[in-house]
Order: sequence, then C-alpha cells, then structure tokens
Amino acid sequence: MDFDESPEHQLIRESIRKLCAEFPDEYWADCDVNHRFPQEFYDAMAEGGWIGIAIPEAYGGSGRGIMEASIVLEEVAASGACMNGASAVHLSIFGMHPVVVHGGEAMKQEYLPRVAKGDLHIAFGVTEPDAGTDTTSISTFARREGDQYIVRGRKVWTTKAMIAERVLLLVRTTPKKDCERRTDGMTLLLAELQRPEVTISPIDKLGRNAIATCEVVYDDLPVKVTDRVGEEGQGFKYLLAGLNAERTLIASEALGIGRAALRRAVDYANERVIFGRPIGQNQGVAFPLAEAKTRLDAAELMTRKAAWALDSALPGNKGGEYANMAKWLAADASFAAADQAIQTHGGFGYAREYHVERYWREARMNRVAPVSQEMIMNYVSEHVLGLPRSY
Repeated sequence: MDFDESPEHQLIRESIRKLCAEFPDEYWADCDVNHRFPQEFYDAMAEGGWIGIAIPEAYGGSGRGIMEASIVLEEVAASGACMNGASAVHLSIFGMHPVVVHGGEAMKQEYLPRVAKGDLHIAFGVTEPDAGTDTTSISTFARREGDQYIVRGRKVWTTKAMIAERVLLLVRTTPKKDCERRTDGMTLLLAELQRPEVTISPIDKLGRNAIATCEVVYDDLPVKVTDRVGEEGQGFKYLLAGLNAERTLIASEALGIGRAALRRAVDYANERVIFGRPIGQNQGVAFPLAEAKTRLDAAELMTRKAAWALDSALPGNKGGEYANMAKWLAADASFAAADQAIQTHGGFGYAREYHVERYWREARMNRVAPVSQEMIMNYVSEHVLGLPRSY
C-alpha cells in the first residue's frame, strides 16, 4: 500500500496554491461581507482550465477523476477561500455529472464545452420547503405539452441561482401516488433559469455569503423536451449516481477549511505572548490543536479512500460506504478545528480581521448540507451494518 502522492497530484496542489495566493483572506472577507460573487477568482480558475477538470476531454474538459477534482477543491478551501471559493466552482466542476453520464449527445455538445470553459453557470434545484431530505416527496411538477414541459413549483437552497443561466431541476412527471415505487416518476431537466416565469429570492443566511443561495418559484416555466436529461421518470436514479462523488468533494472542501483554521490557530499560538511566553506552550492550548490535526488527518485518509473507490468503480457498495463516512468525518473534524481556532484566539476569534470566525461559519454548514450528519448515520446503519431502516 503506497501513500505517496503522485507527481501529477503534487503538481495540481502546487498549481492551485499558486493561483489561490493571488486571492488572500482579505479578498474573501470582502466578498463575504458585501455578498459579492468572486468573479475574478472564478475567471482565474476557468482560464487555468480547472473548471473542466472532471469533464471528458471530448467536450473540452481534462477528463480527470474524483481524486483530482477533490484535490483542487481541498486546496481552494485551504487557501482561506473556504466554501465561498469552493462553492463558486463546485457545481461547474462536477454538477453536470448527470449530463455527462445520461445526457444525449446533442445536449453534451451544446452545454459541456461552455461549462468547461467557465462560460455557463449551472445551479441545482432539488430541495423543497415541504420535502427537505425526503426527495421522493417533492411536489414541483412538470406536465408534458407537445414538445415541451410546463414546470410549476418551488425549490429552496438553490445555490448560484442569481447568476446561473441553467438549472438541473428535479421534478415530478408522474404523481407519487401513481408510481409503483416512490423513487419512480421523477425527471431531471436542464431548464433555463433567468426567465419571467421564474422568481428568484436570495435567502439571508449565516455564512458563505459571497455565493447566493435562493428560493426559486417556477410559475409555468416552459422547458424543451430536448433539455430533458435521459429518460422521463428516471431522474432520481440519475441524481443518486452523482451523490457519492459530491459527498467526497464536500469532504475535501471541509478538510481544506479545517486546515486553514488550524494554520491560523497555530500561527497565533506561536505569536501570542501572555505571561512572558507564547500561549502555544500551554498544554491547554496545544493539545486541542494537536487533536484537531489528528482528526483532520484521519478524515483525509477516508476521503482519499472514497475518491479512490469511486474512480476505481469498485463492485458492490464500497464507494457509497466510504463517501458517506468521509463526509461525516471531514465535516466533524473541520468544524472542530474551526471552533478550536476561535478558542485559541480568545476574544480576537470573534474579530473579523482574524478570519477564523468566517472559517467557523462556513465549516458549520458542512454538517447539515448537502446531507446532514444524521442522515449519513442512517445510511451507515442500514446499508453498511444491515440494521433495520429507521425512517
């Protein structure tokens, strides 16, 4: 078993670190405070070819795997960009996976090169106010009328809806009561978003404020049948195919935030002198930071294992098992590191100029999104341990 990182992966890390060095903490703090999308950063990532790292070469991307994408997103977050930086490019890097796997050739040719180039922003519309994690209970409905669907309903937590040209939208095309299985009857559409039939309202939230997350109301939005991803009624299956990859990428982003927080905390513990010595000399300060480092490194091992399993297409359910565990461990370790960074700074941890309060706010999000820690425990209990389903 070899734990050495390949020269290619080392080069990816070094390249992203160099790019991100042009965007210091002050840049991200300004974007966060002013609710401003980090367009300069996004453009730099697109110009460097990083947006298309996981898109097949035939459509203008680099054709790399989850491992490479996870390294990119981890280094973006670790630079101090945290989720404001990672979320700016996350959906572009991997959000189009259902189109890559299940979209028709015409759809791939039309949209994937634009995403890889950074020219096309995509949002993801799944969650609804009355359904939450119970995706099979969504009520947004698309009725077929000739060569188009007419969509009516409401979604929440649609990231980047303010700037996205298109949205991967999960809708019902058959009422749940008429389906043999509750997962049947859902369809995935690549719908236009900036239309008069769509009302977009930003949600005022705790953190990651450079990236707007929105409530979106669809009032008889027309969507061409040619903008349907794959077959009608199979949308839930297409959605599931990308969830394990997304959880692995979220784990990598969480690792990055934890590393950024730990780096600042260690620097402060070495520099801050009280009672004639640096506070890091006190075990009450040093030990929690050492624990944070240990937990982050342990989470990294599972995250790398998850990426390896997904890229290797292991038989059985190992990819799902590792991806869910990686997300749980990384989200937990990241938040613990960010919380300890505030504690290490004492009162200054609350001051914006030290940035750890921003890290803390963004690390907290990963324990509830895109799937909560409790739902991951449900998955592990049922699908890994074989215990009865609890919900």
